[in-house]
Amino acid sequence: MRADLAHIDAWVFDLDNTLYPAKADLFGLIDVKMGEFIQGLLGCDPVEARAVQKRYFMEHGTTLSGLMAHYGTDPREFLEFVHDISLDRLEVDPALNAGIAALPGRRLIFTNGDEPYAQRVLDKLGLSGAFELIHDIHACQYIPKPDPSGYAALCATHGLNPFRSAFFEDMARNLKPAKAIGMTTIWVNNGSEAGTVDAHPDFIDFETDHLTPFIGDITGA
Repeated sequence: MRADLAHIDAWVFDLDNTLYPAKADLFGLIDVKMGEFIQGLLGCDPVEARAVQKRYFMEHGTTLSGLMAHYGTDPREFLEFVHDISLDRLEVDPALNAGIAALPGRRLIFTNGDEPYAQRVLDKLGLSGAFELIHDIHACQYIPKPDPSGYAALCATHGLNPFRSAFFEDMARNLKPAKAIGMTTIWVNNGSEAGTVDAHPDFIDFETDHLTPFIGDITGA
């Protein structure tokens, strides 16, 4: 273990564009499904639907949160619809999987997605047994990262000491609340859409453009 992370006993990972490269672009597929959902909900054309989708993403943290706030959208109906995508773009990364398995202590997922989708992604990546639990958008009462409430709930519900926890995330702005409660933060800056928004060194302890070698450097795996 590298000395600057030797105190960590809980490793918390975001899912999308963190445990797999952003170039896989699953969000591109999800974007299409979101557009279809919004078109059906609002009776609008694809251009207006995309504008609504992206505005809500930036203003509310997720498109879903915006739709719930403005239209009372059923979150389970929305998530089931937009996550009905092929995962064929994902590939197993044996080196990353070995590194994650070698991390000492607990391993958890903290995602703005839902558990069924997250489990499908983990299965496809060969990581189905690598994590203790998935703290998803349902567990956060549909209040997404970067709202601080989800981070507090993660720690309280699962008994995490934030000062002994590390959080890996591709969206820089989602690291700020983690740092505020004492977590060690690792920004996986790999080209995610809006990944650099509000990035600031005050709340980013480490930065990497590729998770696999960073994890390998921690564990020697």
